[in-house]
Amino acid sequence: MEDTIVAMATAMGEASIHILRLSGSRAEQIIEKCFEPQNRERWSRQENFTLNLGLFRDEDKILDEVLIGRMVAPFSYTGENTYEINCHGGPFVAQRILEACIRHGARLAEPGEFSKRAFLNGKLDLVQAEAVIDLITSRTESSANLALSQLNGGLSRSITKLREDILEILAFIEAGIDFPEDDVETLDRENLEFLINNTLSHCKRLLDGSKTGKILREGLLTVIVGQPNVGKSSLLNALLHEERAIVTDIPGTTRDEIRESVNVGGILLQLVDTAGICESKDVVERLGIERAWKALKSAELILLVVQANLHLTDVEYEILNTYSDKVIVLINKMDLLEKNKDIVPVYEKGFWIPFSVLHGKGFTQLEEEIRRRVYQGESMLSTDPLLSNVRQITSLSNCDCSLKQALESLKIGMPWDIISIDIRLALQFVSEITGHNVQETLLEDIFSRFCIGK
Repeated sequence: MEDTIVAMATAMGEASIHILRLSGSRAEQIIEKCFEPQNRERWSRQENFTLNLGLFRDEDKILDEVLIGRMVAPFSYTGENTYEINCHGGPFVAQRILEACIRHGARLAEPGEFSKRAFLNGKLDLVQAEAVIDLITSRTESSANLALSQLNGGLSRSITKLREDILEILAFIEAGIDFPEDDVETLDRENLEFLINNTLSHCKRLLDGSKTGKILREGLLTVIVGQPNVGKSSLLNALLHEERAIVTDIPGTTRDEIRESVNVGGILLQLVDTAGICESKDVVERLGIERAWKALKSAELILLVVQANLHLTDVEYEILNTYSDKVIVLINKMDLLEKNKDIVPVYEKGFWIPFSVLHGKGFTQLEEEIRRRVYQGESMLSTDPLLSNVRQITSLSNCDCSLKQALESLKIGMPWDIISIDIRLALQFVSEITGHNVQETLLEDIFSRFCIGK
């Protein structure tokens, strides 16, 4: 934290501009050595959040004409004196400026170190720091909106409120244990049960939305499966809007998994096109079929492609019976049916859609069904904050389990100090999400809420 760090903030390569970020205790000193402002009077006023035009030098050598953005501590992203150097976009120019900053006392920043300093200086919590990366890597409008909501503190406020509720429960319990002789109001078991149940309800709301949040952030693992030559690869190509998979009339063309990502209705699908599932004597094809069955186990969504003018096979029935809760049946090649001929009603499990890849039919219905499943029946993303990564979800799940254990202990008449153990664990787990230091704040919270010296 005592070092001054510098790094490229834009990807290295030819561009109209490059931006270098410099942050730390010696940042101002380095800039004063290297920057010759065009308007020195304006520069000397030390105005914050300004852009200043001038020359960037390394000793007597002019490296480039630059614009420097000045952000004075603590009003900067990192909470330190920070300067952003906007130079011309050639990689050689940017590299020379980077090396000059290092020669004058900075060091090259480690990956994510600017955001790390922002967290350590209290400018961001862990949820917001993770949201920075999620916003950069977002590939759909929905995932970008989710990351932006977290960056703006929506989820942090909800987690902080949950943490305060748990602290309140623990503060009353600890006061009753440590200072029984004082005139301190203690919770009876009925009131304590009420508080814990309210907190569990808050946990449940957040956990219920975590499945949607995780999908929006990481994508929905979607496996395309079916018999050979039913149109799986054609479906993949249609969703990708490119000829990614080879399509022929010869069954068994796809021998191995093909993995691609595609945005469908604002939802990122991690598509897996599998080999046609059938009986085969071909060694390579059998290996592909084994991988297809394995992919079904880990899939979050299964697109089972069947042929409209054929009855379901035993294999297709097996997939429907085993994975009915996550199957969408696409009855492909509807154009092959004779006019006025009804489909045999054998699709009683799963959600089925009359489909034709060739004629572009059924795609809108497929998109609507995917969105319905991701948003759990809601027409649009809920305004409630959403957990979105495994770390957050795991910590909150552990918090939920500890609260439930505390509630169970309360119901069977366990003493207060035993109940407080599970409440402390719940506090520890929820604090992991945003990065609060639990141990240093617990006693302070207790003393601020009760008149201990009375």
